[in-house]
Amino acid sequence: MHLHVSYDDFRLAEAFTISRGTKTAAEVVTVRAEADGMRGYGECVPYARYGESRASVKAQIKGLPADVSRDSLQDLLPPGAARNAVDCALWDLEARIAGCRVWELAGLPEPGPEITAFTLSLDTPDEMRRAAERHRHRPLLKIKLGTPDDLPRLEAVRAGAPRARIIVDANEGWSAAAYAELAPHLKALGVDLVEQPLPAGDDGALAGIDRPVPVCADESCHDINSLPALRGKYDVINIKLDKTGGLTGALALRAAARAEGFGVMVGCMVGSSLAMAPAVLVAQGALVTDLDGPLLLAEDRAHPLAYDERGVHPPDRALWG
Repeated sequence: MHLHVSYDDFRLAEAFTISRGTKTAAEVVTVRAEADGMRGYGECVPYARYGESRASVKAQIKGLPADVSRDSLQDLLPPGAARNAVDCALWDLEARIAGCRVWELAGLPEPGPEITAFTLSLDTPDEMRRAAERHRHRPLLKIKLGTPDDLPRLEAVRAGAPRARIIVDANEGWSAAAYAELAPHLKALGVDLVEQPLPAGDDGALAGIDRPVPVCADESCHDINSLPALRGKYDVINIKLDKTGGLTGALALRAAARAEGFGVMVGCMVGSSLAMAPAVLVAQGALVTDLDGPLLLAEDRAHPLAYDERGVHPPDRALWG
């Protein structure tokens, strides 16, 4: 088997801002796995927050043996972006060789569409209200916050989209005091869920703070080994394949989290339809699906995922799986 690694850039439709910075393109790593005349594909988004770069991911992948399998991969690479791209490419390759779909290989029910969040990036209250008005038809909006003065932004979005369900992502940007002050307003303004209000290394305070809306672990949750530290602090976990190290790890984390009573959210980095495709399988029946990456792009892969009033649809086989 041969693994080919390449870099691909996809322009965003507009600048995307969170509390840690702004991006104008999705910068991804694409893996092509070849064997028996077949090809399988995977995509990852290296994340500097976790010490990853495209160069470091490529080096990890290039260091793998030619006989790597999905099983051996779990020990050869740590959870993260590199393992994700290879794991998903191997699932795709195996399904193509077997002449079936990945969901069948994994023993999963046939997937269907899932309503997905649409993300509004961090901006001034006036700009966020205008963005909410443009997207008020969407059933679920996700708001990027994480500053010391976020209540006006939240109020502006609610005014712009009075009927939409809303979830909030602070991206570790609040202090315990700021979250405690905002929490009652989240409830009053009809927020369904708040992601990662406190820094991952300083989230112990959540165990002693009233949580009037469910709190979701994002940066605090990577793979199945994260779960013990989340008990008593979080109500929901956000599963991202770039953190779990692929579909294999994501399915394991989903099963373990549900067994422990956590709600499940399935999220993404800003990537193309190829990155979202395996995550759609994990998102089946999730409390919240947040797989809007392709909706933020000005350009995408061939055979992109379909989005309509029913949500994000499972991938066409021409794309993945």
